[in-house]
Amino acid sequence: MDAQALFDPLGPTYERCAALLSFGQDARWRRFLVTRVEAGPGDRVLDVATGTGLVARELAARHGCAVVGVDRSPGMLAEARRRTTGIELVEARAEALPFADGEFDALTFTYLLRYVDDPAATLRELARVVRAGGVVAGLEFGVPSGAWRAPWELYVRAGLPAAGAVVGRGWREAGAFLGGSIRRFARAWPQERLEQAWRAAGVGDVRSRRLSLGGGVVTWGRKS
Repeated sequence: MDAQALFDPLGPTYERCAALLSFGQDARWRRFLVTRVEAGPGDRVLDVATGTGLVARELAARHGCAVVGVDRSPGMLAEARRRTTGIELVEARAEALPFADGEFDALTFTYLLRYVDDPAATLRELARVVRAGGVVAGLEFGVPSGAWRAPWELYVRAGLPAAGAVVGRGWREAGAFLGGSIRRFARAWPQERLEQAWRAAGVGDVRSRRLSLGGGVVTWGRKS
């Protein structure tokens, strides 16, 4: 499914529904992502796949830095503009960012790599716009292992689509899509392979943290 077609209708309800459908964990994951970033007043941070600006707002509030948010969805950016002040918002694709090499002091992205054709090439493009020594940090969904895999499967196969049908316009399709999308990405890009792609993109000292029993994974490193 095309990411723009999926997310364009969700802007007005995205923040409320993301919190509800993740049992409040989405906000926790995003806050942890922001803590991995080293930035301060005078620094510029790029937030890719910014959506409604949740991470962009948290970056500005926590670090006092200037933030630029990028997303390919006009619908999500419209909602971001309604909710944010003092943050520059740009419609663009992560695969072809309209910025110079090394323009930013740090970069974040959220739930991005499942929606691009070539995650490794996209990581190279993200790293391109970060200065040497700057932090790159990303949040993606994960698949729990062990005893927690069965409850997760039950939720994404049945609970999530049913809840999505109830909570708002466009969420039935999103709920039905997410489980399979997360599962396919985890098979194709296990964490070890993904971290190798980060290093190949020029990001060193790569680390990751699995959160909420593996439902969310934050990965971060420093531009070489």
